[in-house]
Amino acid sequence: MTRTATESRLERMIARLVTQRALLDWAAERVSGIDGPVLEIGLGKGRTYSHLRRLFPGRDIWAFDYEVHAPAHSRPAPERILLGDFRETLPACWAEIEAPPALVHADIGTESRRADAALARFVGIVMAQRLAPGGILLGDRDMSSPGLVPLDPPAVALPEGVSAWPYCVYRR
Repeated sequence: MTRTATESRLERMIARLVTQRALLDWAAERVSGIDGPVLEIGLGKGRTYSHLRRLFPGRDIWAFDYEVHAPAHSRPAPERILLGDFRETLPACWAEIEAPPALVHADIGTESRRADAALARFVGIVMAQRLAPGGILLGDRDMSSPGLVPLDPPAVALPEGVSAWPYCVYRR
């Protein structure tokens, strides 16, 4: 099914979440042999963090956001949450997060495409320098940067009637 302008917001949300889950599952298999923490850039309500915790039970998972909206059961311990503008928290976090991340999931989309594009470029530049060799960056925005190899999102099994959501996948 192709994306159409007639899809409701609910249909688009379902497509985004189903695609996101399938790609996170796919990426978890690809980084299973790569040491390093997992980063969730854009904690939001903690749904993705909860899924990452299931996929990576033995790894440190760090979350970034402007403020915490996730319920206590869907967020990391306070010492694993870095709050503030990503342009400040990402460059400063490497003193605490010493190992290069094996997987980074960046869900930074807002209603402002222009602001999102600038922030996504910034995230791509930082991750091109910090992601573990062979590590994967997944996101809802274009984060192209020298040092990151864009991958075509793999064909993932989606329920009938759900169209794939456009997602960006990179490997370092």
